[in-house]
Amino acid sequence: MQSQTNYAGIDISKLFFDVAISIDGRYEHYKFSNDEAGFRSLLKLLSLDSQVVMEASGPYYLKLACYLYRNGIAVSVVNPLVIRRFCQMRMTRAKTDKKDSRMIAEYGKTEKPALWKIPEQQVITLQQMEALVLNLNKEITALSNQLESFTHSGMLIRQLEKMIRKELVHKQKRLQELTDVMEKLAEQHYAEMLANLESIPGIGKKTAMMLIVLSGGFSRFDDHRKLSSYIGICPRIFDSGTSVKGKQRICKMGMSRIRAMLYVCTWSAKSCNRSCKELYDRLIAKGKAKKQALIAVANKLLKQAFAIATQKTKYNENYL
Repeated sequence: MQSQTNYAGIDISKLFFDVAISIDGRYEHYKFSNDEAGFRSLLKLLSLDSQVVMEASGPYYLKLACYLYRNGIAVSVVNPLVIRRFCQMRMTRAKTDKKDSRMIAEYGKTEKPALWKIPEQQVITLQQMEALVLNLNKEITALSNQLESFTHSGMLIRQLEKMIRKELVHKQKRLQELTDVMEKLAEQHYAEMLANLESIPGIGKKTAMMLIVLSGGFSRFDDHRKLSSYIGICPRIFDSGTSVKGKQRICKMGMSRIRAMLYVCTWSAKSCNRSCKELYDRLIAKGKAKKQALIAVANKLLKQAFAIATQKTKYNENYL
């Protein structure tokens, strides 16, 4: 007879992590340092039928998750927003590390999340580089806005303007260098996948590379719907009874940069991608708003990308 899985919830931070483990129907709580000594102490409490559930809390979870995985412990890594929604459904108001670890364990017991595995090194590197690119873009935007503000004041001296412009050039150069390294790394490990994705009318090289980075080479998700939900372009409908009739909107729980890139891709896809064009024209003919139709096209592009990447084939407009 198959033994029952014993779920352990972990709430992790930079220096410590709290653990909730169900023992004889009640939870025992522990607190360990987020280092090798703490990892070893946790491992002594776990058995082979244990499954550890933790949130994807920035970079802090990764070292512990890798340690447990390498020691034969089943691990699930969950989006923090999913845990927050689970707590809201349980009407939990208390917000402490001890309480959070218990709710994470309860989530694991109730929802039985999928198992996590260690990402390949190039996936981690590309994700870290993407984080740097995102920060550089924010810095460049902030500096450009500041320069514009100072210029409009009419009181900007030439020396300060020269310094700001020099800093902008420096950051833009760093951004281009980082982007070039990312492209070379992606081509080195995912050359065939990149070429296949770029064969989709409407999807360019940068968008293809971004999709590979976010999806871990399309290995993190079982189907395109989960990837769509992760990115944040799945539709959310406000419609309840006779009094609540809201517009259909996307559920912005994902990443804004890839959403923006996919939205730009829809501008050409609705003309040059046969399936996307048929979908767009059909929705417009039904009276749907153009933005709503473009969001549907973005989902169609993502569905095509998922199929092509996982089936290792190129785009075929006659494919049924």
